[in-house]
Amino acid sequence: MLPCRQVRGRSRGHARALAVALLTSLLGGLLPLATAATARAEQRTVSGGRLDWAIKSSFQAYVTGPIAQGSWGLSGGAATVGANRFRFHSATGGYDPATGTLTAGFSGAVRFTGHKKPDGGFELDLTISRPQVTVSGGRGTLYADMTSKEKGTGRVTTAARVPLASLDLGGVDTRGGGSPIALDNVPATLTAQGARAFAGYYPAGTALDPVSLSADVKAPGTEGPAKDGSNDDRGTTDGSSQGEDRRRGGAPGNFADAAVDWGVRRTFREYVTGDIAKGAWRLTDGAQDGGAVFRFPKGKGSYDPEHGTLEAEFTGTVRFTGTHLDLALSRFAVKVTDGRGTLSARVTGVGAAAGATADRTPLVTFDAKGLKPADGLAALTEAPAKLTEEGARAFGGMYRAGTEMDPVSLAVAVEAKAALPALPDLGSDPAPPTGPASATKPRNTAASADATAFPVLPVSLGVGALALVAAAFLVLRARRRTPAPTAQD
Repeated sequence: MLPCRQVRGRSRGHARALAVALLTSLLGGLLPLATAATARAEQRTVSGGRLDWAIKSSFQAYVTGPIAQGSWGLSGGAATVGANRFRFHSATGGYDPATGTLTAGFSGAVRFTGHKKPDGGFELDLTISRPQVTVSGGRGTLYADMTSKEKGTGRVTTAARVPLASLDLGGVDTRGGGSPIALDNVPATLTAQGARAFAGYYPAGTALDPVSLSADVKAPGTEGPAKDGSNDDRGTTDGSSQGEDRRRGGAPGNFADAAVDWGVRRTFREYVTGDIAKGAWRLTDGAQDGGAVFRFPKGKGSYDPEHGTLEAEFTGTVRFTGTHLDLALSRFAVKVTDGRGTLSARVTGVGAAAGATADRTPLVTFDAKGLKPADGLAALTEAPAKLTEEGARAFGGMYRAGTEMDPVSLAVAVEAKAALPALPDLGSDPAPPTGPASATKPRNTAASADATAFPVLPVSLGVGALALVAAAFLVLRARRRTPAPTAQD
């Protein structure tokens, strides 16, 4: 028979071994899960946002001034904001909150032309498009696709993803941000590659205008529905079968959905928000803001692709207000016949007199010869538009009839499966910057984005492991306190 002390020692050894085995087993399962949860927490998708940049204010003044006598134009949905900044839209990319690495690419383009030649060409011709900002290791770079005509030689060069400017983040820590990630007035400096792509107008090291951006970041599984205004499942309210025909998109004359995009006129928007009118605009009744355009959705009506005719009405209202200004445009309608389109609206205020309303006022006409169905969608993209006589009166004589207004984009889903083109996505509005810094730290305005990836299961297992270890410890402690049995026991 073994001595009692040896039995007790073996019991203690078995308890210790059991505790170690339990802890090892649980931690072995815990660590892979924790690692996977951490990896999930680090994966973020950039979806939606804007970049505001004037590039270089003095260059803008030179292009439009008495020497170059040129101009600049926007395409790809780019817009203007403030006094002289260009707004690029629809950010896409990725963000790692653990390291602060950010990649955000934007859409849109601006083209500068000047020094017109006798043959109609330009000595100065520079296009900057699709800017992308990367932040890594505390450093930032702005890239862009560029097409330029070299100063002096006229040689045209095109390059993709040129490192155009280095960004001075000023010690800003981009780690641990929520959504949106926002950088405000970040100093920018022209790089050597950027100087070459800039056609030699400025040397490397030249200070460019500061850069501001905002980008929405989303954790996996939180993307939500697309922001494209695509067709819904609306029917009619009169009890007829038209609603079912519209959902199928197959009945002659009917279509599944439609939207019209129009920015009115860029210079008019700048006038409204500028130093003269000191005003703003407001969108209601379902109208959507795409930066350079307003979208009026949920079109209904009839379309005959064989004869090229369309009659459609849309929802949405845009109202411009400011000093001596109050103009509302609503109930937009489009009529296309013989390859010519007319955009009409209900006009309230200005040319319709104070408080008065003029229904079905033809505002602009546009070329609609290209409105033909393909893959279930009939679309026009940025069709040039001119102001009508009635439109000129609606704007109170600010513009003459025949003035070029913003182009019209139109999309008609003739089949229910066809999706309308996505509207430029400006993302969420960032919180106002605080503090004196010119570049503010990315603000965590959506802490729930990180909460969705919190490793609940690994933490629960960890708590369970600690509880089991504590239980084993208590057993050992209790046995130590038990008096050793004697030979008489």
